[in-house]
Amino acid sequence: MSSFFIKKKVISAAHNKGDLKRKSNADDGKGRSKKFNKRVDEEISSDSEDERADPSRRKQDDEDYEIDETPQDKKLRLAKLYLEQLREEEDKKAEEESFEADLIAGRLQEDLLEQKGKLQRLIAKDLIAPDPEEIRLLRGHKLSVTCLVITPDEKYVFSASKDCSIIKWEVESGKKVHKMAGGRKGTEERHVGHTAHVLSMAISSDGKYLASGDMNKLIMIWDPVTCKHLYKFTGHRGAVSGLAFRRGTHTLYSASHDRSIKVWSVDENAYVETLFGHQDMITGLDCLSRERCVTTGGRDRTVRVWKIAEESQLVFHGHEGSIDCVQLINEEHMVTGGDDGAISIWTVNKKKPVSTVKKAHGSHGNGGLEQPNWVSSVAALHNSDTVASGSHNSAVQLWKCGQGFRGLEPLFSIPVTGFVNSLKFSNSGKFLVAGVGQEHRLGRWWRVKEAKNGLYIIPLKRQAKEQEVVQ
Repeated sequence: MSSFFIKKKVISAAHNKGDLKRKSNADDGKGRSKKFNKRVDEEISSDSEDERADPSRRKQDDEDYEIDETPQDKKLRLAKLYLEQLREEEDKKAEEESFEADLIAGRLQEDLLEQKGKLQRLIAKDLIAPDPEEIRLLRGHKLSVTCLVITPDEKYVFSASKDCSIIKWEVESGKKVHKMAGGRKGTEERHVGHTAHVLSMAISSDGKYLASGDMNKLIMIWDPVTCKHLYKFTGHRGAVSGLAFRRGTHTLYSASHDRSIKVWSVDENAYVETLFGHQDMITGLDCLSRERCVTTGGRDRTVRVWKIAEESQLVFHGHEGSIDCVQLINEEHMVTGGDDGAISIWTVNKKKPVSTVKKAHGSHGNGGLEQPNWVSSVAALHNSDTVASGSHNSAVQLWKCGQGFRGLEPLFSIPVTGFVNSLKFSNSGKFLVAGVGQEHRLGRWWRVKEAKNGLYIIPLKRQAKEQEVVQ
């Protein structure tokens, strides 16, 4: 009997100590080791059906683990988590920096190639001829259009004419935004704009200044946004036949029939210097970002590269007649056209053309009197393999430059009636603008009566993009 009471007392004491959480209510009295082993078995079989059926059970175990974790263990665990997060952030940051570095390196390499004149984007193979109904004609000038420029944002085009006026057009709508009207000869003192044929125009790369030059030896500076007249530059002794802003600056180069080139600072409304060298009137001028420009000397049959800082020049020979137009393809290559009917590609490293296409726009006349059609304008899509040329044979011709600019292949022609006196590609290459007239820009040798004086907006479609749209 005594043993019974002792056992009962022990059990009662256990209950009094509140150890019910450690012992099972279904105690069979056979000792503690079996209950402990049973609990261990339950903890090991964590994937058991009971735990799946009751997720709160695992949660309870996790809470028990947290209760059993010492403050030092918790600090260690949190420190490890923090270090892991830092490591992940550093890896992500390193990945982003590597990507940015690759982008910057690619851009720097592209800029370096552009500076060296070795950048050549191969897009000519993707170009396809636009449908005739997609070509728009903008009319507003009474006489032949002689020159044009496209604003850097490609929203507007300025055109000038032998009627002494300048018109600002909106590309998308084709509407006339503003007209700087021309005046009659003898009204120079009271008229704000030009009173003689406008032969040349240029716009700064930031779109802040527009420059125009005329037969009356004057250069006008305008605000392209408001179309207000700002300055008037005088100093040339002949017609101003070429104008170009150095890219990224407000330095203006002007070429004239007086055989000189002048440098101007438009910001300061100031003349800088004059360069001499051509033996005949200069007919064209162009420049990019370097401190130099290229010119064509008309009947002296030379192309010249002027190094402004060094005050030196390089002389190139190749055409058989008057060289009437020039455009830089990149910093090292240029394209020219002349009244010998030829188009030539040049590099500054060679004094002769790299490639020439004779009778690029065919010829006219019969028998022994057959003469090549003059090339009256050329254009280049900068840093690409695409150039364009215009004449009076009712077509604008697009060309593909071969690898290393060796060779010119015809791509397709676009029907345009009249003298194509000016051609310009938009910076993005989405469209080409042709300034057309009944007469040649530099004279009145003959007239194409059926031509319409105006601007042709020619969209440049790309085959690859069309296929993407179809897919």
